[in-house]
Amino acid sequence: MTLSFTAALCADAEIESFLAPQAELSAMLAFETALAGAQAEAGLIPAEAAAAIAQGCAAFQPNEAALTAGLFKDGVLGPSFVKALRQSLPEAARPHLHFGATSQDITDTALTLRLKPLLAALDTRLAALIEALEALEHEQGGMRLMAQTRMQAALPITVKDKIEAWLLPLRRHRARLAALAPRLLVIQLGGPVGSRAELGEAAEAVAAGLAARLGLGNAPCWQNARDNIVEFGATLALIAGALGKIGQDAAILAQTENGALKIAGGGSSSAMAHKANPVTAELLVALARYTAGLAGTLNQALVHENERSGAAWTLEWFTLPPLAVATGAALREAMGLVPRMRFQPPTL
Repeated sequence: MTLSFTAALCADAEIESFLAPQAELSAMLAFETALAGAQAEAGLIPAEAAAAIAQGCAAFQPNEAALTAGLFKDGVLGPSFVKALRQSLPEAARPHLHFGATSQDITDTALTLRLKPLLAALDTRLAALIEALEALEHEQGGMRLMAQTRMQAALPITVKDKIEAWLLPLRRHRARLAALAPRLLVIQLGGPVGSRAELGEAAEAVAAGLAARLGLGNAPCWQNARDNIVEFGATLALIAGALGKIGQDAAILAQTENGALKIAGGGSSSAMAHKANPVTAELLVALARYTAGLAGTLNQALVHENERSGAAWTLEWFTLPPLAVATGAALREAMGLVPRMRFQPPTL
């Protein structure tokens, strides 16, 4: 639910779809199907039980009101979800569902499953934005421009110099996402206290099978070491910050007193008909500052008590989704801004 008209400015339907309740439930069902398949392959549960679990997951129709009530009771969706799914299975298969796993396993793995397409979407947008800036650079890069240092006229540069300063961090951020993906897009499988002890000698085989079935990387339990999640949040804020830099520069260059840049389709004023406000550029600045604050809050999730923290874990749920959505919105807006930008020849 959108809380206000203005909240739509930092919304992004595509990014939100990866984090929506239905996407989370689908990912949780995929986890249980894959876990049962991996355990059957390792000889921990009967193959017939794994098949019944897979069929049950495919047919499962959740009662979202009951799941929400369970969330408020348990502080996490896992217990009510597993209970409802177990009740939908044949009697013989029920004891084998979720064997050796815990709520954190299903919740965290469901998150990384959804982050996989989200990262791909961000990378696609970054690539498109880089291409648009390179096209603008090719078209107008040779034009002279007055550099400004500390908000004062400095020495002549070219438009290419300006655009290259925008492009370099965007290219680095694509590389950062690519480097982070193998560490971030991994399974979580630790069991009640992160030791996988309930799976016995088959633990490593089950983990490998689970990862292969889900198309994720295999990794040791990370339930109380959240650095990869926090690093992802920091990378999101870096991306939005780079876009905020572009927006800030564009707004200054488009000032009437400067006149070095024209932005087509500027925003109007209710009182001054002659104005064309650099609304998109300003929005990029606001989103950069907003995401920086969220990333700082997400950083608090690093402080986990012992083997699992309810408070730090919950904090992630509050901060990571809006951080990802706002970054997606910033990329979308930047992609729309660049084609509307035209540098102007100097008047002197």
